[in-house]
Amino acid sequence: MVNRLVLAVTGQTDLGKAWGSLVAPNDKVGIKISAAGGELFTTHHDVVIAIVDGLLAAGHPRSSIVVWDRSLEGTKGAGYKKGDGFELKSIPPRTGYDPKATITAPLLGKLVWGDVDYVSDKGKSVPLSDTENTSDVSHFSNIVSNDVTKIINVPVLSNSTTNGIAGCLYNVTIPNIDNWRRFAMGTPFGAESIALIYSNPVISQKVVLNIMDGLAAQYGGGPASQPNYSVPHATIYASKDPVALDSVALKRLDEWRAKGNFPPIGRLASYVQTATAVGLGNSDMTRIEVKHVGP
Repeated sequence: MVNRLVLAVTGQTDLGKAWGSLVAPNDKVGIKISAAGGELFTTHHDVVIAIVDGLLAAGHPRSSIVVWDRSLEGTKGAGYKKGDGFELKSIPPRTGYDPKATITAPLLGKLVWGDVDYVSDKGKSVPLSDTENTSDVSHFSNIVSNDVTKIINVPVLSNSTTNGIAGCLYNVTIPNIDNWRRFAMGTPFGAESIALIYSNPVISQKVVLNIMDGLAAQYGGGPASQPNYSVPHATIYASKDPVALDSVALKRLDEWRAKGNFPPIGRLASYVQTATAVGLGNSDMTRIEVKHVGP
């Protein structure tokens, strides 16, 4: 399924040439998975293996491939292991972020341990004030800012209770910055900031392909595992346009939510439309063609 999608997206007939049209031999390739969904709803191990095999066919050594998420909590249950032959990495608290790669937004976040700029009270009886432990600055992870030169973005087809949809735009933004909670509070302003974070060259100029794992889709309670609100979808999507892919996924999620008497995702995913306004892609469903490339 992955191979057919990559051939269709690139217009190539040879798998090695298809992947070679996306990444150069000297690239350090990062595969950004979603590991928040435990055994059932973490990006499926076989999907990642197929991507790695495609990169190997294009001449990339395993040593130039990194698979990562902020936390690897769900990967063991999903079948990931050291013997897979690629580097599986998480983002360490505090030291895992680049002090020089920052974004600012007019939305203060309360810093916690693990954020780069968090200041401990060092055992004093009177804690520091909230003002001293808040910031409008976030730092990108070292992985996305320094370690990889190209990104294959592999989210799952899932809703997000705080950001509407845990899709392409979400998957490479919120899990790749510190002081992220201010963007995941269910407020339209915070959600729309996802599009602005994605537009930073650290992300937007590195993502070359989005592959959405919809083998099992989750329409409620995501991206954490909620099997009661899921459907066996048996579908994988791919596009170079993250906004179009999120728009297609959003439509499917709202269809399932309506059948389950869930409210529409609505304004929580307004950043998908904002992403169109800032030139990241197209969210107009009348201008999106979904092509089926397999049975």
